[in-house]
Amino acid sequence: MSEQHTIAAELREDVGKGASRRLRHAGRVPAILYGGHLDPVALTLDQHEMRHATEQESFYSSIIEIKIGDDATQQAVVRDLQRHPFKPVIMHVDFMRITAGEKLTIAVPIHFVGEGQSPAGKTSGVVIQHQVTEVDIEAVPAALPEFLSVDLSKMEPGDTVLLSQIELPDGVSIPALAVSDDNDVAIAIATHIRETQGTGAAAEEAAEAEADIETAADAGEDVDESDGSAEESDDKGEGD
Repeated sequence: MSEQHTIAAELREDVGKGASRRLRHAGRVPAILYGGHLDPVALTLDQHEMRHATEQESFYSSIIEIKIGDDATQQAVVRDLQRHPFKPVIMHVDFMRITAGEKLTIAVPIHFVGEGQSPAGKTSGVVIQHQVTEVDIEAVPAALPEFLSVDLSKMEPGDTVLLSQIELPDGVSIPALAVSDDNDVAIAIATHIRETQGTGAAAEEAAEAEADIETAADAGEDVDESDGSAEESDDKGEGD
């Protein structure tokens, strides 16, 4: 079960770009709450409270209690969050209501554990690369996990961990795996550093260039030696 957050909200009737701009200047965040077989509702949120909440990874994959006014409370998940390009300001938030018993699809982070204790992690010249850091899952709200944990403690050099090898909690599935086997991608790879730095056509070209340089260097040494011998022979002739 994922962590639950509570956010205070107020209803708003003034909508549009101008209204949203005024709200942001007043330290508020325009938002919308939709879904759950109910009409959409326009809300405003506190900018400071939202910035603090969004600093927590679990906020994006957890059930959120939205307290509207003094009485009404609705459960939702974050569907979209827009930030200012360079200012620490949240521009807009979309929340989707959830309904108990109805499955929802949401992206959750992947936490890799045991990497330092693995044979691959202890082998010099081997690096474990995390290819995927989050995945879309499907679950009812009550079974929604905050994150998925992947144990790498037994990973050997050259091993690959696939998406299908994630141990899922009860009631949780990965929809992409039901669509096609092609979606069973690598999420972690233990590879040798040399393999990542010296493969392909670029490596072959570099090797050929190095060979040409060595050949030229050898030829230069031969010329120098012959020139030296000729000069030495001339000197002897002049002496005679």
